Amino acid sequence: MKFVIAPDSFKGSLTAKQAADAIYTGLKRVFPTAEYELVPMADGGEGTVQSLVDATQGQFRHAGVLNPLGQPVSAEYGLLGDEQTAVIEMAAASGIQFVNEETKNPLITTTYGTGQLMLDAMHHGAREIIIGIGGSATTDGGQGMAEALGVKFLDAAGHPISRGGGGLADLATIDVSGVDPLVAQTKVRIASDVTNPLVGAQGSAAVFGPQKGATPAMVQTLDANLAHYAAVIKATLGTDLADFPGAGAAGGLGAGLLAFTQSQMEKGVEIVVRETRLKERAVGADYVFTGEGAIDFQTQYGKTPMGTAQAVKAVSPNAKVIGVAGNVGEGIEQLYNLGIDAIFGILPGIVDLPTAIQAASANLARTAENIARVIK
Repeated sequence: MKFVIAPDSFKGSLTAKQAADAIYTGLKRVFPTAEYELVPMADGGEGTVQSLVDATQGQFRHAGVLNPLGQPVSAEYGLLGDEQTAVIEMAAASGIQFVNEETKNPLITTTYGTGQLMLDAMHHGAREIIIGIGGSATTDGGQGMAEALGVKFLDAAGHPISRGGGGLADLATIDVSGVDPLVAQTKVRIASDVTNPLVGAQGSAAVFGPQKGATPAMVQTLDANLAHYAAVIKATLGTDLADFPGAGAAGGLGAGLLAFTQSQMEKGVEIVVRETRLKERAVGADYVFTGEGAIDFQTQYGKTPMGTAQAVKAVSPNAKVIGVAGNVGEGIEQLYNLGIDAIFGILPGIVDLPTAIQAASANLARTAENIARVIK
């Protein structure tokens, strides 16, 4: 009998690898001689670096960068086992965790540190970068990121504009002559499930600006500035990104990456499926265990359990896919028609959150063991 164990992290309690180890512990109590494949998973969001480093026996690197407020910090990224692929979470350098109610201000926050991380990876041998672009504190259209790579953003007098979404109003010309040569040699894969355009009612400023501290007046200013930014990019590079699906992700970082790097948008979980070789490792599987902190109706929209189920069913259509979660929410019946065969909560009863987090590994192992006993 072959088991594939491919969970995401259980946010706040277990990494994907720790979750996989816990499930393995429970299953092995019942099936000690079965074949097991442990494949830590992610969907491009938080935990993607950890999962891919674990899955490929890669390594972590640290680089000194500027956070969204321009303050020096140390940020982490992963170099995968092939030593040619880096995986970066933009939030590590430019995330919302670096600001608070008093300091969050998308007119000044910048993605410059994300560009610094990318450049560090390139100079350490990476010729492919996977970048997850969730959790940003910025609405600068990726201008800061591009500046770190060597792009010059100049006002009418030929002076550099200020960083942040507010500075885009002064943009007159874009000079790409000083871009680091490694940028052209590096493929960038953007892990994002966001389809919002850069500007407009569904654009970056209107939809995501308020959670980053934008007042209604700021939203109007940022949207106008991003529209102007897109117009200058189109005039300079011939690339029209204002309405491009996904360009508005991470405060417009999607647009900046598409404009100034050799990049393409992909679904986060599909990138992880490919990099972990999940399909190849799932050939001949009888049972597949996946899961994350919560499974509900949103799981069908690119979350790890759904991506895992669909990937496995493509190569082992008779495999049974079992989802486990700390919280089982509304709408899970929809998932049973999309590739997940059964869903189980792991909590033994009513407990407070700190207790649930502390006991997550034991609860996961016990639940896996009990499921295994039913299988047996």
